[in-house]
Amino acid sequence: MSKSITIAIVDDSADLRENIAGYLNASPGFRCLSAYASADDALAGLPLTTPDVVLMDINLGKHSMDGIECVRRLKTLLPRVQIIMLTVFEDAEKIFRALSAGATGYLLKRLPPAELLEAIREVMAGGAPMSTSIALKVVQSFQTAASHGVSAELSHREQEVLSGLAKGLAYKQIAAHLNVSIHTVRNYIRRIYEKLHVRSRTEAVAKYLSH
Repeated sequence: MSKSITIAIVDDSADLRENIAGYLNASPGFRCLSAYASADDALAGLPLTTPDVVLMDINLGKHSMDGIECVRRLKTLLPRVQIIMLTVFEDAEKIFRALSAGATGYLLKRLPPAELLEAIREVMAGGAPMSTSIALKVVQSFQTAASHGVSAELSHREQEVLSGLAKGLAYKQIAAHLNVSIHTVRNYIRRIYEKLHVRSRTEAVAKYLSH
């Protein structure tokens, strides 16, 4: 029997924490270890349980640090943990702040539960799961960075994958078009996002995101 993927939830909504935890625990191969309402509670508790994946909200209430700062601190405590932002926010500034802080994926809360499970599997397989609208913003910002004189430094194959993302294609569609495996596409996308993290720290991208 294969080991279950262990997950922790950080969200200030008790109903959402309960719903996600219940769904995860009812799904074979997944186990919710813990859930936290605030960043402080998460930073105190997560190093004791060391989950494989953390689902992190951004807005954790007015009396708590936000999820992005929590990610930044958590990655210093648990550098190997995979963090997926699960939020209602889809503006470019928050996306890139979260990615730069150490988040591996960025999903919108409105996604179907089955897609959340797939995203968790994907991040454990080395991918960087993104909701479609988020991926499009990432692509657009990458292209804008290049137009500001920031070298994209992408291989020809990475540019083809990026083009597929820009068209809103699913990973399976990109894999079929390029005649490669989904795992290979995930690796390309992971490298693209890693390169984007570097670009997002440049003045060119900072200037673009501040507009």
